[in-house]
Amino acid sequence: MKKAILTIAIAVMGLTAAFAQDTTKRERRAMPKMTAEQRAEKVTARLDKQLSLTADQKTKIYAIELENAKKMDDWRTADKSDIKGKMKERKAAIDEQKAKVDAVLTADQKTKMDAFRAEAKEKGEKMRKGFGARGKKDKAPVVSNPPAQG
Repeated sequence: MKKAILTIAIAVMGLTAAFAQDTTKRERRAMPKMTAEQRAEKVTARLDKQLSLTADQKTKIYAIELENAKKMDDWRTADKSDIKGKMKERKAAIDEQKAKVDAVLTADQKTKMDAFRAEAKEKGEKMRKGFGARGKKDKAPVVSNPPAQG
């Protein structure tokens, strides 16, 4: 009886060790290369779905997003020196683009858009916190009942 239990225990431990690590790597799905026009169309369609844009608003927002997408393409292919200065320039361009989009929207649409932006910002902060936590070592464990010094 002891031999049977011992044999089963060894088999279970062996199988557990064999399946403990997943050796198959999941490959990241490659993102399709999109043109500036495709990206602008995609953003415009998403905003239309979220905000119920009129036909006039769609054309204006498409033009704004197309201009923005072309700027982004230029920045991606540009020289990588002076990153700090260029980041300020990009931030200013993003703020300008947001202001242009807000100028096209109605008051009700603006409130919805602000809610979407706040939600996206919150998601981004949450993701950044998650990335930072992975690489850092945990602090020393906190002992809830420390032994009495004596």
